[in-house]
Amino acid sequence: MLASYAVRVESSLGRRYPEAPHPYRDDFQRDRDRIIHARAFRRLENKTQVFTHRLSDHFRTRLTHTIEVAQISRTIASALQLNEGLVEALALVHDIGHPPFGHSGERALDAAMLEHGETFDHNLHALRIVERFEQRYASHPGLNLTFEVREGIIKHSHDYAPEYYPELAEYLLDQRPPLEAQLIDHTDEIAYNTADLDDGYEARLLKLDDIRRELTLFDRYFRQVEREFSGVRDKLRFNEALKRMLNHLVTDLIENTRNRVQAAGVQSVEDIRKYPERLAAFSPTTDNERAQIKQFLHQNVYQSESLRPQKADGERVVKDLFRYWMEHPLDLPASYQRQMKSESRARVICDYIAGMTDNYILDLHKKLMARSISK
Repeated sequence: MLASYAVRVESSLGRRYPEAPHPYRDDFQRDRDRIIHARAFRRLENKTQVFTHRLSDHFRTRLTHTIEVAQISRTIASALQLNEGLVEALALVHDIGHPPFGHSGERALDAAMLEHGETFDHNLHALRIVERFEQRYASHPGLNLTFEVREGIIKHSHDYAPEYYPELAEYLLDQRPPLEAQLIDHTDEIAYNTADLDDGYEARLLKLDDIRRELTLFDRYFRQVEREFSGVRDKLRFNEALKRMLNHLVTDLIENTRNRVQAAGVQSVEDIRKYPERLAAFSPTTDNERAQIKQFLHQNVYQSESLRPQKADGERVVKDLFRYWMEHPLDLPASYQRQMKSESRARVICDYIAGMTDNYILDLHKKLMARSISK
C-alpha cells in the first residue's frame, strides 16, 4: 500500500523514448536494473569515498557507500509508504557522476573548468552519463530512464534556479521534487556520517574519547552500551553505539517527515511538488546533532593532516591531465575528439576525466606525463 502522496509508477511521466512495458518489472524496477548494469555504476568500485583503497581494503568506496545509502533509503521508504522502487533507483544512481579521488577530484575538476568559464557539478554530470555516455541499447542513446529518476538525479540534494539553468527546464525547477527524491540527500548523509566515523576510527584518525567528548548523540548511546556490555572491548562497544546512533537518525527522519507531511496536509505528489519547502527533514534537535557530526568529521577527518598528501596527489593528477589534454587534444581517444565538434574542449576533457577510476587515472597520468617530458 502506497501513501496518497507517493509516486505511482502508472502515473510516471515516462521515458524520453517510449518502450513497451515489461511483463514482470515495473518501470522504476527496470531503471534500477539499468543503473546496476551500467559501466559507470561498476566503476564506483574503484573510486575513493574518503580513504583511498591503497590504505586498506576495508574502507568504503563509492560503490559500498552507494549500497549502504540504498539499504537505508529502502527502509525509510517502506516505513513512509513511498515507492521503494523509485527510491532504490535514486539511491543507486545518486553518486554515479562523481569523479576519481572523491571530493578532491571534484574540486580539482571544477577549478580547471572555471578557468575556461565553465563548472563541474556531479549531479549534472550524472545526468549526462545516463542520457548520453552509457551506450547499451540499439534502440536509443543512454539508459532511457524515466522522468522521475532523471529529475531525482539533479534535484535530490538541492534546487536549481530556473533562470540559471534553462537547459533543465523540463525538470520542473520551480517545483519541489517528490518525497522519494527528497529522502536521498538525508539518507546519503546518514550513511556517510556514520560510515566515516567508522572508517576514521578504523584508520586511527579518531580516538574514542574525542568522539565521545564532541558528539553528544554518540556519547549517549555509548553510555548505554557501557552499562550493557561492560566486559567487551572498545571496538565492539564503538560498533554497537554507532549502530544505535544510525538507528536514531533513521527513526527521527521517518517520524519527523511523517509529522511534517501530516501537518502540511498534503495528499498527493502534486501537493508535495507545490509545497513551499521540502518536507523530508530531521527534527530540530536531531538536525543539530547531525550538523555536529558533520562538523566533527570535517575538522578531524576530511581536513586531517594525514589525508592531506592523499588529497593533494589526487588534485595534482587531475590538474596535470586536464592541462595535458588542453594542450594535446589529439591524444584524446577518437570518440572524445569527435565530441569536440559539438562540445567545448574543456567539457570533453572534463567528461573523460570524471569517468575514470582511481587506478586508471593514476596509470594514465604516469604514462602521459612521461610522454609529455619526451615531447
